[in-house]
Parts: sequence; C-alpha cells; structure tokens
Amino acid sequence: MPSGYISGVHGSEKNVSSTGTKGSQSYAWLVCGVAAIAGLLFGFDIAVINGAIVFLRAQFRLTDFETELAVSSLLIGCIAGAALAGWLSDRFGRKRVLSFSALLFAVSSLGAALPRDFVQFGVARFIGGIAIGIASMLAPLYIAEVSPARIRGRLVSLNQMAVVTGILLAYLINWALSFSGESSWRWMFAAAIVPSLGLFFGLFFVPESPRWLMEQNREADARLILSRVEGPERADQHLVQIRESLQMEASKFSDLLAPALRRPLFLVVALAVLQQITGINTVLFYGSIIWERELGGHSASAAIGANATIGAVNFLVTIAALWLIERLGRRPVLMFSSACMAVCQLMLGLAFLLHPPPAPLVLGAMLLCVAAFAIGLGPATWVLMAELFPTRVRGRAMSIANMALWIASFVLTFTFLSLTRAITITGAFCLYSFLCVLTFLLVWRLVPETKGKTLEEIEVLWSRDEGPMTSAKRGEDK
Repeated sequence: MPSGYISGVHGSEKNVSSTGTKGSQSYAWLVCGVAAIAGLLFGFDIAVINGAIVFLRAQFRLTDFETELAVSSLLIGCIAGAALAGWLSDRFGRKRVLSFSALLFAVSSLGAALPRDFVQFGVARFIGGIAIGIASMLAPLYIAEVSPARIRGRLVSLNQMAVVTGILLAYLINWALSFSGESSWRWMFAAAIVPSLGLFFGLFFVPESPRWLMEQNREADARLILSRVEGPERADQHLVQIRESLQMEASKFSDLLAPALRRPLFLVVALAVLQQITGINTVLFYGSIIWERELGGHSASAAIGANATIGAVNFLVTIAALWLIERLGRRPVLMFSSACMAVCQLMLGLAFLLHPPPAPLVLGAMLLCVAAFAIGLGPATWVLMAELFPTRVRGRAMSIANMALWIASFVLTFTFLSLTRAITITGAFCLYSFLCVLTFLLVWRLVPETKGKTLEEIEVLWSRDEGPMTSAKRGEDK
C-alpha cells in the first residue's frame, strides 16, 4: 500500500500534497481497481451459468422454458438491483452500497451452490442479480467520479476489463470442473465467494466519491481525495466546477425530463437497450447449449471448452479497448463495433443454414462477434452511461439506464430458445444483425464525443441550443 494512502476520507494535507502538483495516477488506478472487483463478480456471475446450465438442466430435468427461467432469474434480480441502486447510492454513498452488494454476492454464491430444488436455485440467483444490478451501476459511476478527466475513459473501461476477466474466469473454472461429473455445477457457483469477500474487505481501504461528499457538504473531505488523485491546484478547480453544478441541478426524478436532460436520457437508455438486444448474451449465456443442440457430437466438457476460447478472446480484445477508447474516442469505437457485430451476427446465422453447420465456421463467427463487442459496444456504453449526466441526477439517471439494460437483457435471455423454435436459429441471429445496424445509425447521428472532457464540461453540451453533435464537434475543433 503506497505511502500517504487515504483510507476512507482520512489523511493529512501533508500526505496529499506529497504526491505533487499533478496528483497520483497510481493511487487512482489502485482505488478504481478495488471498485472494479465488483465488475469481476458481475462478469463471473452472468457467465458461470453458461457451463453450469448443461449439468443443471440434466440434474433437475429442465424443459426449455425452465432452462430460460434458470438462466434469466439472475436478470430479474438485476432489474430490481438497478431500480434500487440510484436511490441507495444517493442516500448512503457509493462506497457503502458497493459493500452491501459484496455481501449479496457472497450469499448468492453459497445459495446457488447448495440448492435442494430448482426454486431454491432461482431465489439464490435472484439475490445475485440484485448484487449485479447495484454493482453494474455503482462500479463505473464510482470510478468516473474518482478518476481524473485525462484518464477517466481508461479507468471506467477498467470496470469492463474486470467484467470480461470475470467471464473468462467463469469459463475456465467451468471447463476445469466439468470433468468432475454432474455435481460439478455446485462448485462452479461456490467459486465466487472468494472475490466477493475480497471486494467487501478491499472497500475498507478506498475513499468515498468526492462528488457525493460535496452533496453532503463535506468539501474538505472531497478536496483531500481530489488532491490525492489530481493534485491540489486541479482539485481546487474541480471543486469549483462541482459546486457550480450542484447549485444548478435539482435531484428529483422529474428533473430528468427537463429539456436539457431529455437527449442524454434517451441516448443512454437507447444505448443500454441496444447493447443487450444486439444478441451478445446469447453467446455468453447459451454458448454450451448452442454447441450441444445445433452442432451435435460434442461432450459437455468440449462445449464448455469452446466457450473458454470465446472468453479468452473477449479478455484480450478488451485490453486493446482500454487504449483505443481514449485515443480514438467513444463514437468511433462504438460505430466500428456495431458495424462489425452486424456482419458477424449475419455470418453466424447463415452458418446454421449448412447441414451440418461447420464447427470452425460457427466458432469463428462467435469469436469475431465477441471481439467486435469487446472493442467498443461493451466498454464504451458503460463509459457514456457514467459520463453524460450532471452530478445531482447521475445516480438516478444511471439507475434508469441500468434498469433498461437489464430489462433488455432479460427479454433477450428469456426468449432466445423460444425465438429459435419460432423463427429458427438463423432467423434469430439475422434479427440481431439488423439491431446492430440500428445501433450504428443511432451512434452516428446522435451520440456526442466526450473524450477528454470533465463531467461538468459534458453537462454544458446539453444546455446548448445547437444539439449534442454540433456541440461535440465544436469542442473538438477548439
């Protein structure tokens, strides 16, 4: 632990100033790294079902409807968690509510590992979903509010890096345990207890969000944290910006419908929904079932092993995204990502027209689709969700966006097997390809560029009459 580390909001001016006039990037990375453990748990919990469902389905003799319910019960909890997260974080602070989510992760992991029937399993996964709904909003929100503007996109993307790390870990653990027999699924879920406790205890050593502290009239504490991250001079400038923002903004839900906030609310909700219904979770959640049902001739371990390859590609490409999102900006990576996904989903759908579908072609299409998502639509959506709203309404606005995201994810997940029966698996992936095209058009026409701007500077974009695109371009030209 570095010298002068601030636990909570405690510390001294001497320790803070010792980091220099530019602040400590290593401190910012350390604090955000702890918060990103929530993202790792998010990724692990949503992906672990991919391998476990093969054995769970056999042990409880699940129908297709029950299989969809087993997979999507987590997402019902995510909707509830997202609905509560904004109110809880605005009332109790980002740090305390993240700690609460860590305990829920641990309880859910133990409960999902020890159910005696399908109902108990569903309840445990629902609790885990509440934890994910809270963490999926608060981790990027907290990171955005602690990060310096110059590296904020990279640090918020660290949460997405943690998410894909959790996905990869889930796939690798699933594959390693799959050789242990039908009861191996219990150990797959139990494995999440370790990072859950790591998050809970790690949060004792990170500060509260400086913007939330300013809302509570704790300016001295907020200055300590900002000075540690950005340096004393920049911290004072940033405090002025936050103070002015707080004075201008109210915090009622109805304020989100004010003219200056309608556009960002629409954009964030639209991006959240499209990120999910473009179909990425069909690969992440149902990959093993797709391999078993559509390709045939593959054991459960072989199907889970193929998903581990997908998780590895997801992980490696997200590393590149951490660099690209700051160098190229949010809009270019979003457009590139959605365009590539449209092609990959179409290619995947057409592959299932062949009889039998060639396994290398299906795997290749899945790998390209996941890579396209990881390079832009995955991380950049979360970055924009954390950036586009003023401080006083950010928690509530992100709560609405997260609810929309998880509702879309639930609809996608709960209908996938039924949709493939109704319009065939080729028709389903062609539909997802069309939705990727819609995503590209939305980003191209409406999404502003926020690269390098402070959260308070981004707020100004929405108060100008000429609209977000013109405002964004003008800011870049300057």
